[in-house]
Amino acid sequence: MWPREELLKFIWHAFTALDADHRGKVSKSQLKVLSHNLCTVMRIPHDPVALEEHFKDDSNGPVSDHGFMVYLSRFILDKLRVDFDVLEFIRMCWTLCCKKNMCNKQLLITDDDAFKVWCIFNFLSEDKYPLVIVTEEIEYFLRKLMETMGSEWCEEKVADYRLQLNTKSCLTAWELVEMVGMGYFSKGMNHQTLSLGIDEVFQELILDMLKQGYMMKKGQRRKNWNERWFVLRPNSLSYYDSEDLVEKKGNIILDQNCFVESLPDKDGKKCLFIIKCSNRSFEVSASDKKKKQEWIQVIQTCIQLIRSGLPSPHREARQRRRELRRQQLAEEVDLVEKMKQLQVANEHKQRQLEAMREKIKDAAAKAALEEDTRMKTQSDLQDRYRLDLEREKMVRQQMEEQVAQKSSELEQYLQRVRELEDMYHRLEDALEDERQAKQDEEAMRKLQSRLLEEEAAKRAELELIHLRQQGALSRTEAEKQVLVSERLAKERELQVAVLQLETLEKERQGALEQYEEVSRNLRRAANKTKTWKDKVAKHEGLVRLIQPGHKGPQRITNWGPASFTDAELEMRKKSWQERKMNSHQDKC
Repeated sequence: MWPREELLKFIWHAFTALDADHRGKVSKSQLKVLSHNLCTVMRIPHDPVALEEHFKDDSNGPVSDHGFMVYLSRFILDKLRVDFDVLEFIRMCWTLCCKKNMCNKQLLITDDDAFKVWCIFNFLSEDKYPLVIVTEEIEYFLRKLMETMGSEWCEEKVADYRLQLNTKSCLTAWELVEMVGMGYFSKGMNHQTLSLGIDEVFQELILDMLKQGYMMKKGQRRKNWNERWFVLRPNSLSYYDSEDLVEKKGNIILDQNCFVESLPDKDGKKCLFIIKCSNRSFEVSASDKKKKQEWIQVIQTCIQLIRSGLPSPHREARQRRRELRRQQLAEEVDLVEKMKQLQVANEHKQRQLEAMREKIKDAAAKAALEEDTRMKTQSDLQDRYRLDLEREKMVRQQMEEQVAQKSSELEQYLQRVRELEDMYHRLEDALEDERQAKQDEEAMRKLQSRLLEEEAAKRAELELIHLRQQGALSRTEAEKQVLVSERLAKERELQVAVLQLETLEKERQGALEQYEEVSRNLRRAANKTKTWKDKVAKHEGLVRLIQPGHKGPQRITNWGPASFTDAELEMRKKSWQERKMNSHQDKC
């Protein structure tokens, strides 16, 4: 399969032929026809919608060759098949471009020969657009052409030709066709010889026919010997019935497992050699020993290239020539750069010498001036140092005064900090007194709450007893006396309970007096805290006072709010019920 970059060269010629205005752009209608023809010869399904989508941004004008090459790579060459006819593809591109470029030229060669020279140009041209062929490749092509025609290479003609190309270091395809067609290097030869030479070079370079000729081949079944026309390509050795290549008799596929070796003469056949493949061996007889050695050597070369993974010999030689030209060009550029650097260095040295001479001349003149200047500078420096010393003394005095002032300000600041720390400690003591007073108040409230709970429990028991007494009176009159006695007992118990209530009332009065005492202590602490709060506010608010928190709902009894806690009232209730039960049992 041909490399993509070589196929693009033929397509570039077809695209350029469609560019009538030489602006590098072609209308999309022409590109559609070109794309359809390319897909047809390459056996690829044509997709016109893809072309419209790819060039939708260029709908207002023609398309450039750069944009079309991108389209080719993506939608055509990426889908390329191996079995398409390369010669048909090349002839289609030739048909599109030959009429435009060869219509007015009277050449000594036929159109078919011109087509072959054009193909050779595309093979030997550089991989840069627009396509051109350099002088070295032209000389390589002409040498091979002269060798195939049996003519000697004339260095004088080459020298004259190089003088003609002094202004041009390369040729286009049509200039190369014109040069060969005008017979400049084939004077004295008939047209048929030139045509045969062009055809042989075309077969060797384009069709990869490395060697061809008649040899005898031994049959596989009947073991008879037949004369065949052998054609060697990089990957195969084909044999035909005759040299017109019409009837192909067989094909020997060369791979890395094949090898060729010489055989001794046998069965009346001389110059024998054998080609051994993985599935079959082929015995061949050359016409003489020289041809036998040439065939063995060239077949071995093809097998070695296949084992090494290298392209055909002509493509490899072309690549080596290109690399050699690139190296020579790089060396020439490097040499020119070095010459420029040496020239610049030389000019720089000359300028340095001139500058040194000027400096030597100026040195003597400057010496006297420098002496006068030194004396003047010395006197000026002495005056300047004296003035600087006086200024430094004044600055030093000012700095000492500022240091003294800052020291006094620092002492005042430290004194103020100590006063604030003392005030902070006293304020903490006052807050601690206030916190203790609040704790005492909370304890008295819990005691009041407990007494109130006991009083409520006793009142509930008295009401329950009264209800029971009324029920007992309403049942029977017979039980009246018993109930009277029980009532009297209950009244006595009630009197005892009243006495207990009076005792509790006295205790509640004492608790109220304690509560009032605690309240007075709390008010004194609050006044004291307020006084310290005013003092702190005068000193820039360095300390924030802690205020009493929110108090929850308080239980209120006959002894005052929060006289007893819930637990104390519950204990008093249980104690009162036990005493009542004991007194009832005593009466019974």
